[in-house]
Amino acid sequence: MGTQLEWNERYNIGVEVIDREHKKLFSILNKLFDLGHQEEKSHWVCQEAVKYFKEHAVQHFADEEEYMALIHYEGLKTHQHIHKNFRERTLPALEKELERTGYSEESVRHFLSVCAGWLIGHTLLEDHAIVSGETIKHWENLLPDEEQAVMGQTVASLLHSMFQVDPRLLSDCYGGEKFGDGIYYRLIAVSKEKKRWEFFLIFEEKFIAGTIGSVMNIKSDAVKAMLLHAAGYVARQFVERIKRCFPSLQQFELKEEQLLSYGQFELVYEKQSPQFSMLFDTGKGYFAYCMTSSDQLESTDGAEMIADDAMKEVQKSLNQHGKEQVAAAPRKKLLIVDDSDFILRTMQDLFAADYDVATARSGMSAIRSMAVSRPDLILLDYEMPVCNGKQVLEMIRSDREFNDTPVMFLTNKVDKESVKKALALRPEGYLSKSLPPEAIKKEVAHFFAQKKKRETHKSEA
Repeated sequence: MGTQLEWNERYNIGVEVIDREHKKLFSILNKLFDLGHQEEKSHWVCQEAVKYFKEHAVQHFADEEEYMALIHYEGLKTHQHIHKNFRERTLPALEKELERTGYSEESVRHFLSVCAGWLIGHTLLEDHAIVSGETIKHWENLLPDEEQAVMGQTVASLLHSMFQVDPRLLSDCYGGEKFGDGIYYRLIAVSKEKKRWEFFLIFEEKFIAGTIGSVMNIKSDAVKAMLLHAAGYVARQFVERIKRCFPSLQQFELKEEQLLSYGQFELVYEKQSPQFSMLFDTGKGYFAYCMTSSDQLESTDGAEMIADDAMKEVQKSLNQHGKEQVAAAPRKKLLIVDDSDFILRTMQDLFAADYDVATARSGMSAIRSMAVSRPDLILLDYEMPVCNGKQVLEMIRSDREFNDTPVMFLTNKVDKESVKKALALRPEGYLSKSLPPEAIKKEVAHFFAQKKKRETHKSEA
C-alpha cells in the first residue's frame, strides 16, 4: 500500500492552529495507511477514517482562511480557490471511487497518494508563504473558471476519443504531486515571435498499460520500452489536437520533447506558473495535463524524445504489432457434442469463423476431448443414446478438473416438462435445435459477453 508519512519539523509554519491541524491530517492519513494493510478491517472502518480526514481538512481550511483574513494576507483568494477545488472537486471524486470499488486496495492507494501528495505540497509551498508574506506565483496565471471549463471539457473529450475512457476532473489546481508510478512528458512549442508554450502530460503507468498496452497485448504491469515510445507518440498527437482546437495555439510549432523522471519534472514544474493544471481520473488510471507560457526555457537533464522519422516508425510498428496481436489472439474454444453428423457439421460451419471448434459424437468422446483441450463452452445434445446429456453433465460436474466448465444444452424437445428437467441440472443455457442458426450463434456470443462483464466487475471489485 505504501509507507508511513513521516512528520518533519519543516512542515511547521509557526502558527499553532495551522500546525496542529497539519499534524492531525498527517496522523489520519497514516491511520489509513495502516488500515490499507489490514485485510480484516471492514469497509465501514475505512469509510469512517476517510470521513474523519475530510472533516478535519474542511475545518483546517476554514481556520487557515480565517487566520489569513485576520492578518490581511494578499494571497487569501489563491488559497481559497485551492481549498475550494480540493474540498468540492478532488475529495468528492476520490470518495466516489472508494464507494464504487468497495474500498478496494487500489482505490485506497489512490486516495492516499493524491491526498498525501497534495497535503505535503500545499504545506511546504502555499502555507509557508503565509508567514513569509509572499504570494505564491505558481498559481498567479491560472485562467478564469470559464476558460478552465472549456479546456477541461476539451481534454476530457480527447481522452475519451483517443483512449475510449470516461474521465472525471479531480482538480484544476494540480500541484505536481506524485500519484503512483508515472510517465512524465514535457513538450515545448515555439511561435515565429519566439513565444513559448510548455505542455506537461503525466500518465499513470497503469493507464498506459491498460489502454495502449492492451492494444499491444502487453500483459506486464511494467511499462516496456515500446510502451514508452508509443506513449510519447500519443502525447505528441494529444498536444497537436489541443492546438487544433484553439486557434491561438496553431501558430506554435513543437520544437522539443522530453521524457522526465519525477525528480526532473518536480524541479521544472515548481518554477512554472501554469494557466491550466488539471488532474483526471480516467477509470483506468490518473492523467494530468498542464500548460504554461514562458519566455525562457529551463534546461533539464531529461532524455530527448525520438525524432520525427523515428516517431513515424514507432507508429508504424505499433500499428503492425497491434494487427499481429489481434490476428494471433487466442479464440474461445467450443466443444460440440452430438450423435448427429449433420448437426456437428452444421454447428462447425456456424462457429468456425469466430471460435476454435472441436466435436464429439458421444459423452465419453467429450470427456476425452476435454482432457486434451479444455473448452470455454460445451454445446451438449440432451437426447444422445447410451450416455445422454444429463449423464454427461453429471460426469463433468463430478470431475474436479472440469466441474466449472460451462455447458449449454442443445435439444429438439421444447415441451414444458423436458425444459424443466434440463434446467434442474443448472446448465448455462437451453437452446432448441429448431432455432435459426444465427439465433443460436447470438446466444453463444451473449454468453461470452456476459461472462466477460462478470469477470471485469469481479476484478474491479
